[in-house]
Amino acid sequence: MLDDWLYLGIFTVISLFLPAAAITIAALLSPKKPDPLKTSIYECGMETVGETWIQFKPQYYVYALVYLVFDVETIFLYPWAVAYNQVGLFAVVEALLFIAILLGGLLYAWRKGALEWA
Repeated sequence: MLDDWLYLGIFTVISLFLPAAAITIAALLSPKKPDPLKTSIYECGMETVGETWIQFKPQYYVYALVYLVFDVETIFLYPWAVAYNQVGLFAVVEALLFIAILLGGLLYAWRKGALEWA
């Protein structure tokens, strides 16, 4: 039993050490020669015109997040749909509860106006 925890501890230490070591080595060895051209703001390789800091409507991000949530939830429902004939009544009720929660979230997003494209 203790050996299992030892292996888990060693794996955790190594998994934390390796990325930290790679980032530290890259920071130490990377060239640091900033000049005005390198630090200037550009858009697709072209000079910007006007104010570069503009506000984006967060509605686009909310719309994308709602789409992403329901897209991922569809992936969660796929294995249940494939194994529908083999699952019992409990699994069917759980899936219906899951779908009801998703519909509740969809109705909430709809009432809040997150699905209106402006």
